[in-house]
Amino acid sequence: MSTLFVSIAVAISIIVIIVLTSSLKLKAFIALFIVSLFLAFVTLPAHTIVTTIKEGFGSTMGSIGLLIILGAMIGIILDKTGATISIAGYILSKTGENRSARALGITGFITGLPIFCDSGFIILSGLAKSFSSRSKQAIAFMATVLATSLYSVHCLIPPHPGALAAAGIVNVNIGHLIVTGMLFAIPGALAAYLWSKWITGRRSYPPAKNIGSGNIVRSNDHPPVFLSFLPIVVPLILITIRSLLVLIDREGTTLVSKVFYFPGEPVFALSVGVVLGLFLIKDKTIESFNSVFTEAIEKAGPILIVTAAGGMFGMVITATGVGESVGKLLAGTNLGLLVPFFLAALLKTAQGSSTVAIITAASFAAPMLPMLGLGSEWGRLMAMLSMGAGSMSVSHANDSYFWVVANFSDLDINTTLKVYSSATLIMGGVVFFFIWAASLFIL
Repeated sequence: MSTLFVSIAVAISIIVIIVLTSSLKLKAFIALFIVSLFLAFVTLPAHTIVTTIKEGFGSTMGSIGLLIILGAMIGIILDKTGATISIAGYILSKTGENRSARALGITGFITGLPIFCDSGFIILSGLAKSFSSRSKQAIAFMATVLATSLYSVHCLIPPHPGALAAAGIVNVNIGHLIVTGMLFAIPGALAAYLWSKWITGRRSYPPAKNIGSGNIVRSNDHPPVFLSFLPIVVPLILITIRSLLVLIDREGTTLVSKVFYFPGEPVFALSVGVVLGLFLIKDKTIESFNSVFTEAIEKAGPILIVTAAGGMFGMVITATGVGESVGKLLAGTNLGLLVPFFLAALLKTAQGSSTVAIITAASFAAPMLPMLGLGSEWGRLMAMLSMGAGSMSVSHANDSYFWVVANFSDLDINTTLKVYSSATLIMGGVVFFFIWAASLFIL
């Protein structure tokens, strides 16, 4: 089968997914399943079609399933117990009310590590309104700061599903991805903060309507700050220690490596976070625990299915060999990290889902990475981060998160596009610039 025919078939498949999910509003899983079958039918040998589809779905589920479920459990616990509000109140007490936007950004960044961005925004949107009302700063500014701080870690760092699935496709160490992803997410969140502050300062955007004194931050019903931080901080510390030890002692022969290797495995580290989170629940009964676990599993289920379907589509693309063919054409062009970045950015802007964008881009780009000079361990990591940066750009009207930000902040569409959407474009570009700059010294 000719390379041209396969390339056209893959391009048509991607366009069909965009049309089905964006224009016809078909559920992402159904769209991915139908298109995967179509692409496999027209490009693969008959006896490999079912095997390829099952392998893509199953391998993705196997690699990310536990991490997504455990991350969802931590997120639900932080939400239901009011731990996120305790964290926000503590950060606000340190920054001062005149710096409430910074407090909101830091809160979003920290709580966004285990919590999906849409859930995190819904949980914290009341704080954004309260801070805006009390400080008389524009709600468009406050909402964008919160939205982009959550979004920066969502697109780059596991246990968020897109980053997890793509890491498996590109064969990137998850611990290394978490550590480096956090480092690159910081300038992205900061750039979005500065941009949204500048653009809302150019004209008179109103603050949120007065919604009260905002005592929600100082309520005695919320858990202590120290306990609130533990489910987030301890897993990150364990994973970071293991990742650093792996870089220093690759053979894992030292006593320190042996002690921290297993606790630093992401599945175990997140399990520790879940256990620590249980201490936040006041009613420590099996019924209360089961209620949290049930809600987390129900929330994780649809995410798992869509992500695994993305892996299924990605496996079919990989099996066609189109990535290797395109890689040969691009070999020697010195485009390097620009290829995975632009692939993810194009898919994100066109169809809206960051998860689908990064998984599809990873499946397309993985076979061509060696030919782009990105076949090493660090090269794959930089390529993975570049796709994460691309999956930020641009969040607009075809993205469900865009509507969460607009509706829960009482913003009109034009304002959300001008402030929030433009901030995601700036954020993605800045993150990619820092990744590219770092690659000059690493690769």
